[in-house]
Amino acid sequence: MRSPATGSREAARFEMPERLRADVRQLGDALGAVLREYGGPGLLADVERLRELTIASHHEDQTVADDAAVQAENLVASWSLERAEEVARAFTVYFHLVNAAEEYHRVRSLRAGDKPDQPLAGTVAKALRDVARLAGPGRAEHLLNGLEFRPVLTAHPTEARRRAIVTAIRRVAALLERRDDPRLGASEDAETQRMLLEQIDILWRTAPLRAERPGPLDEVRTAMSAFDDVLFHVVPQVYRRTEMALSSTDAGSADAGPASGGFAETPPVRAPRVPAFVRLGSWIGGDRDGNPHVTAAITRQAMAIQSDHVLAALENAATQVGQSLTLDAGTTPPSTELRRILDDAEAAQPELYAEIAARSPNEPHRIAVLFAAARVSATRRRDADLAYGSAAELLRDLRTVQDSLAEAGAARQAYGDLQGLVWQVESFGFHLAELEVRQHSAVHRKALDEITSAGQHDPSPEYSEATEEVLATFRTMAQIQSRFGPDACRRYVVSFTQSAADVAAVYELARTAVDGRPMELDVVPLFETGADLEACVDVLDEVLKLPECRERLEETGRRMEVMLGYSDSAKDVGPVSATLALYAAQARLTTWAADNDITLTMFHGRGGALGRGGGPANRAVLAQAPGSVDGRFKLTEQGEVIFARYGDQAIARRHIEQVTSAVLLASTPEVEDRASAAAVEFADVAQRLDETAREAYHALVHSEDFAAWFARVTPLEAVGALPLGSRPARRGLSVSSLEDLRAIPWVFSWSQTRVTLPGWYGLGSALEAVDDLDRLRRAYREWPLFTVMLENVEMSLAKSDRRIAARYLALGHRPDLTERILDEHDRTTRWVLAVTGHSRLLEDRKVLGRAVALRNPYVDALSYLQVRALGALRESELEPGSPDEAATRRLLLISVNGVAAGLQNTG
Repeated sequence: MRSPATGSREAARFEMPERLRADVRQLGDALGAVLREYGGPGLLADVERLRELTIASHHEDQTVADDAAVQAENLVASWSLERAEEVARAFTVYFHLVNAAEEYHRVRSLRAGDKPDQPLAGTVAKALRDVARLAGPGRAEHLLNGLEFRPVLTAHPTEARRRAIVTAIRRVAALLERRDDPRLGASEDAETQRMLLEQIDILWRTAPLRAERPGPLDEVRTAMSAFDDVLFHVVPQVYRRTEMALSSTDAGSADAGPASGGFAETPPVRAPRVPAFVRLGSWIGGDRDGNPHVTAAITRQAMAIQSDHVLAALENAATQVGQSLTLDAGTTPPSTELRRILDDAEAAQPELYAEIAARSPNEPHRIAVLFAAARVSATRRRDADLAYGSAAELLRDLRTVQDSLAEAGAARQAYGDLQGLVWQVESFGFHLAELEVRQHSAVHRKALDEITSAGQHDPSPEYSEATEEVLATFRTMAQIQSRFGPDACRRYVVSFTQSAADVAAVYELARTAVDGRPMELDVVPLFETGADLEACVDVLDEVLKLPECRERLEETGRRMEVMLGYSDSAKDVGPVSATLALYAAQARLTTWAADNDITLTMFHGRGGALGRGGGPANRAVLAQAPGSVDGRFKLTEQGEVIFARYGDQAIARRHIEQVTSAVLLASTPEVEDRASAAAVEFADVAQRLDETAREAYHALVHSEDFAAWFARVTPLEAVGALPLGSRPARRGLSVSSLEDLRAIPWVFSWSQTRVTLPGWYGLGSALEAVDDLDRLRRAYREWPLFTVMLENVEMSLAKSDRRIAARYLALGHRPDLTERILDEHDRTTRWVLAVTGHSRLLEDRKVLGRAVALRNPYVDALSYLQVRALGALRESELEPGSPDEAATRRLLLISVNGVAAGLQNTG
């Protein structure tokens, strides 16, 4: 398979960088060789013919484009089911390879742009310079001292690729990087090419679909790979880069100059001032809302897996640091406090101490850190005689070694690799990520009603299995805290919080479960629907009256957390009204927190796709309500986003820096004042947008039999059947209304049809209702929230395809709904282009625009295959239970997988 021809004007607009084009060409040629070997020239010829037709279907001459589209549809219809599946797999593998090439090119570009005199936009170094310019040098350090970035990993089923596929893609990317090494000789380059072909052959021969649905613990282990390979190493790197950037903003720093003796002067090494500001959270194994597979036992095992991984990583890191500290006691004498620690170690573990000392003669700092590594190992094995009682104990030992080194004049060793280890312990502890529990408020109400009723009649009641499970969850949280400390598992998120009673129920259930045993509990209300967001402050006023809440506020220094749901709010009122409602809620919450002297952290439940609040996190931070960030940002990182952001060290480092820099800038008066002024000036525009967009959205989704029609025109059933995650795709057994459907399959299914409706529907009508292009254009320039909204809609529209969407919508035999959706698509596209001043979608984002434009024709190929399969199943052309029906369903599933890979967006 080859990359698109570059001779047309459209292709020239999105010309690939030469090195990326060379990588894509090489991978495409290699895949072509594999296809030829596997299926003979006929398979490759069919793939190439469909590729050529889908590219031609995007020709500027509409007649040529329409003719090519008809030919492509006819070609797909002419194939056997076996050949159709092979072609679908070929395009899917091609997307996996292109994704690997684009990811590596991004890494390559980040490295090329990393220059000391011109920090990249979005880096901490650039942000600190800007903060110093806007608010003075002292403001930057002040913000850093209170900085918090809390990404929370979740297991929502939006990662459509098997773990084996992800691993194979990583190997391909690594080989592309190896080929870039200018030191390779001809034989090494040939070997790399051989290995690349081998990996592509493996990728082609690997089954594209999971055989079984993963369980919650499988999801925990999958997430651990992001920690093991990336996050454990990247987080201290971000701190180090932040420390270097902070040093460069110091007013008193001077350039190094020549010194006597021919050596250059260097600035003194000092203790780092940057605190560990990244704290991982996880819902994987803790989120039981609608997932019967997540039990108290699963939560306990999830924490055990997390702890095992972080302790193994800390043991390895401590061993490496210890082995490097070969500083002789003569040049670097130990402090009195370090001698005391060593004496205690020798007395408690004479044999182990003697063994380490024999390998480290007269090297007390080395002995101390290697002994600490042995104690971490014992903690992992649960050897009580040697184990640490807590991560705080390990930190005390490491800081004693640091202080001793600094006192002896070895500051470079004190604040070098050893500081990286200190940061890792501070960031991850012995639990790796705080395991958060989530459950639906209705489950609590039902359990509490049962407990109250039973207690009136029976002094020793027996509860239902569901209620016992609720109580067991609190006992498990208490057990986790007893072993790993309160920070390991103390947050309890209440889905669909609608009153203070929903928060009070959690406290009451916890009291019943733990029966007076010590336990810290932070109940986090989650406001999800449009009505709930509107009522959030009124609910919180009542929550403050709860004695448990008042007590907890005193214990935490009046710190509190509230979660805002992006997914269900967007499904409830549409993307435009949800965006505005979330902003308004944040503004009200900020005022409420200030009035009640509360340090409030807003937890953003953003999904991966645009229809669920997705999009660039750093741009979203800068568009938040004034004062709502204040140095703290917490969000969910869901499904495919985990590996997109944390699957490669360079990309993960870039993402964390981008969010960090945005949090710093969003907390400056200039940015807050700009957002505040714009919100006031365009308040009438916001109201008009909200009213009209909400009305348009509700008119569509409340149409008669809309839910059944939606299930017919989209591959919803296939999305639910894909073994993507442990959580069911719907709350009930069928979809009789949208309330039965979770936000993830709602967005996933629309993206498959190339409509991407949850990301834009209603905006066109809303912009048309404002009907003031000059004012809208000024809002686009000056109102950050509106700017980000239009940018996200533009991206969502660019990934849609009106012509192919019409083929899906026609399957529902409701021309009224088809016409309504396509008209709104045209209206939204027209108005977005008019307001942004662009001649085409994504005109000002060349990299993204190029990627989407080049991918769309290839996604078309999979869409034609999917429409064929979906049409056959919908029109009852197949005998139920027949081999043809089974093969058609398999083709549908493979095409769903392939479209997800092509769009890089699911739910």
